Amino acid sequence: MWHASKMSNSIMLSKLIFLLCSLSSVSSLYFHIQETEKKCFIEEIPEQTMVTGNYKVEMFDEQKNAFVPTLVGLGMLVQVQDPDDQELLSRMYAAEGRFTFTSHTPGEHQICLHSNSTAWFGGGKLRVHLDIQVGDHAIDYQDIANKEKLTELQLRVRQLLDQVDQIQKEQNYQRLREERFRQTSESTNQRVLYWALAQTCVLLLTGFWQMRHLKGFFEAKKLV
Repeated sequence: MWHASKMSNSIMLSKLIFLLCSLSSVSSLYFHIQETEKKCFIEEIPEQTMVTGNYKVEMFDEQKNAFVPTLVGLGMLVQVQDPDDQELLSRMYAAEGRFTFTSHTPGEHQICLHSNSTAWFGGGKLRVHLDIQVGDHAIDYQDIANKEKLTELQLRVRQLLDQVDQIQKEQNYQRLREERFRQTSESTNQRVLYWALAQTCVLLLTGFWQMRHLKGFFEAKKLV
């Protein structure tokens, strides 16, 4: 019995570790833009959460009919705004690089990329590979292990603690979203109620005016 209970606990621990590892947010994609075009993304981020973006820009070569490494001097301007439209990051990077910022306010953050090209009429076509990592995936644990001289077990515990902390932040953000949604629903229901009352009052006043008008008409014609 003790052996079976131990195996059951081990299975539950393995499932918990798998769940913790799968809750962190990672999004990788690529998109096409013109040299002078600006591309923005919306990322929902809890408060006090680190976000890291790795990107690489390629330029379309018409002779080769393929995307090739960009010319020397082409860079990318990265701008990040929080839900209150406060600028968290605005910096020019090279054609390939990495940017990092930490959120202060929970909500939708706008991440925009724009090349520093001055070409007229849009310029050439660019392909931008973008990998956005949110939460513990934005942390370089190998670098932490080397600096703090952590063992593999200590590093794993550190990672699990960070993941638990990130889950708590996600839960707090979800509660905040639910509260905002509830307030919006209550406000909408209240406005609908006021509109219905206003319509009822208008109908009653219109009916009363029609009755008075008809009564005066009948009296003028001596029908009553």
